[in-house]
Amino acid sequence: MSKLLEYKNYFGSVEFSEEDEVFHGKLEFIRDLVTFEATDAKSLKAAFQEAVDDYLAFCAEQGRTPDIPLKGSFNVRPGQELHRRAMLLAARKGLNLNTLVSDALRRYLDKEESAA
Repeated sequence: MSKLLEYKNYFGSVEFSEEDEVFHGKLEFIRDLVTFEATDAKSLKAAFQEAVDDYLAFCAEQGRTPDIPLKGSFNVRPGQELHRRAMLLAARKGLNLNTLVSDALRRYLDKEESAA
């Protein structure tokens, strides 16, 4: 994905079908499937926002909490050796594994974002 739309803390993908000559997308980073489409970029943005609003209204009507994208937790499976090294380093530094991994990820992202 090279472009994401954002509205009310929801994100939508942007794709183009040459065959149908239609822009389309879906809400990203949630379990529910919510899609939208349009024939031009301006209409796609409006369709995305309408999809978010419709999704939130549907969830309210159903009495259920809508999925929240990027809630702040995810599973990482680094393999046994990286897991062992990270856990031992965290223990030596008096940190829990979550703090060590979060700090490492923050440093990596800061470095990559400043290089971009």
